[in-house]
Amino acid sequence: MAYPPHFIGHYKSWNSWNTSNLEGGLRPAETLAEDTFVRKFMTGTWHNLFLSEVIIKRQHNMLRIAGIVSQALPPRKLYFLIGYTEEILSNWLQCPVKLELQTVANKKDVVFKYI
Repeated sequence: MAYPPHFIGHYKSWNSWNTSNLEGGLRPAETLAEDTFVRKFMTGTWHNLFLSEVIIKRQHNMLRIAGIVSQALPPRKLYFLIGYTEEILSNWLQCPVKLELQTVANKKDVVFKYI
């Protein structure tokens, strides 16, 4: 988040890698719909807990979801949400889903640095 949005493609990578849009890609429309669904599901399930954007990474058949989460919940509820999200998305999308989350105590600890 160190760069403004219009520099994302020049100085850093995108928030989701979608290589199915390349020539000969097998399922560009399905991938876009799945990414939109995953982002809305994460926003609704983790209501007001995500302090960053939802990062979606696809590797072969595996879907990895990353982001920065607030420590507003006790660890027991946080682990429940992680397991619930992985299980539901794995069943809906028919592929393994893994959440890679980092927690911070305060939103001010997340650095936003636009020039």
